[in-house]
Amino acid sequence: MHDYPLEERTIGHVLAEKAMRIPDKVFLIWEGRRITYGQIDTLTNRYANGFAARGVRHGDHVAVILPNCPEFYAVTWGLGKIGAVVVPVNTAAKGDMLRYFIDQSDATSVVIDDEWVDRLAAVSGQLSKVTSYYYRGGRDIRLCGLGRTGVDVANFCVLESDDDSRPPVQAVAHDDTQLIMYTSGTTGPSKGVMCPHSQGHAVGRATANDFGYRSDDILYTCLPLFHANAIWFSSYAALWADAAIALAARFSATRFWDDIRSSGATQFNALGAMTNIIWKLPPGPHERDHALRLCMAVPVPKEIYRELQHRYGVELTSVFAMSENFSVTCFTPSDPFEKAGSAGQPRGACKLRIIDDDGRDLATGEVGEILVLPLMPGSMMKGYYRMPEETARAFADGWFCTGDRGYLDADGYLYFVDRKKEAIRRRGENISAYEVELILSRHPAILEVAAIPVASEMTEDDVMVYVVKRPGEVLTHADVVNFSATHMTYFMVPRFVEFIDSLPKTATEKLEKYKLKQDAQARRGELWDRELAGLRVER
Repeated sequence: MHDYPLEERTIGHVLAEKAMRIPDKVFLIWEGRRITYGQIDTLTNRYANGFAARGVRHGDHVAVILPNCPEFYAVTWGLGKIGAVVVPVNTAAKGDMLRYFIDQSDATSVVIDDEWVDRLAAVSGQLSKVTSYYYRGGRDIRLCGLGRTGVDVANFCVLESDDDSRPPVQAVAHDDTQLIMYTSGTTGPSKGVMCPHSQGHAVGRATANDFGYRSDDILYTCLPLFHANAIWFSSYAALWADAAIALAARFSATRFWDDIRSSGATQFNALGAMTNIIWKLPPGPHERDHALRLCMAVPVPKEIYRELQHRYGVELTSVFAMSENFSVTCFTPSDPFEKAGSAGQPRGACKLRIIDDDGRDLATGEVGEILVLPLMPGSMMKGYYRMPEETARAFADGWFCTGDRGYLDADGYLYFVDRKKEAIRRRGENISAYEVELILSRHPAILEVAAIPVASEMTEDDVMVYVVKRPGEVLTHADVVNFSATHMTYFMVPRFVEFIDSLPKTATEKLEKYKLKQDAQARRGELWDRELAGLRVER
């Protein structure tokens, strides 16, 4: 594996070196196409020059709303080559959430696919900072809904310039912000994590090294490229290993093994329920008819760890990581079986502490908040965009406070327990309880609302809300779901809805959510469930 000094850990430096050393090596496999390292370097040069010709400069913010496709790399890495900042937007966002991501990030340009252009058009009148849109789709530009006065709307094709000359790599530094990735809020709005160029490379380097990825590996991902897992733990890991990425549009249980076989994949990543879904597929000869040797499962499913490895003939790995940091710990194929279920150990990249609510260090086996001290320069976020107080709260004397709780065993293996922060994890997505509550509180019939996680049959959580109606108002469970589906991202929409006369609070009016969680757990079988009621939520 070729290494790069810190000052060369930018996407421009790395792609240029690859294009010179292994130009004909395949980097990307997509729908039967094979794109080499030399071609991806040329393609990103064209998009870099195309954006520059349209007036995008170093430090400008560009929101990107694209599906998994080669153009996602062309746009994000092309912008990275000229030092522009990419805001990868979750494609499920709509309404207030979509407006918030674009406006809070100060994006002045938006790249939008036809699949979501109607959502963007619905909030475009509230996006006063945006001066240009780039539309990718089959409609006439005049009919895509973005043509409001004073804002330039261009077809996506104008971004691929005929000029494939390489922008000067020295113009972009390793600590320049490359991405603003939004992560779930705790007691406030979602936070934009400012990720320098070097952070993604720190993840890619560690992942390739710790898990032993090779140049003949093909890393399969069907996870969305706007998430850190697919872009860093697959794409950047492939870059650092001189390996290839097999990219799929999305996860499909019915197509999964066909994709694995046809791409020749040797590794894939699975988040949360995805592992469980694959495990529950009907047995068949196809599940051993593949080239797979590794799977990163987050978290490692201890209950089926050995059986899953034996059934599919793969080795399981895992990590503890966040958008704010890197591979804090790694569970590798060389770790002992009895450590399955852990997130592994730090591999020289950081130190760990477990503390109680008063900041005191806890002993081995005691559960508390996980703190991380990075030891590798350039591996952490630069802070939360336009949120200095949130940034300051995230660090204590150089230690990053994860907001997650866990414990260390006697051998230094980390075991994740739960989230101290008020976030709900549903099928690989972090959901801010605060944002669910904020949106629902706008319903005229709702006085108060509290959102909590309820353990899902698919592992991780489902969303539940306790609703206090305004006096004299009439509101049904379906009304709450339908309002949610209209105003929030589909995966945020509550599955369980309970009406309650008042929310439990302390004498100082602090909400006692633990009482609601206890109530939901005790009465799980009695709760109103939109899935049982037959209410479907469209993506």
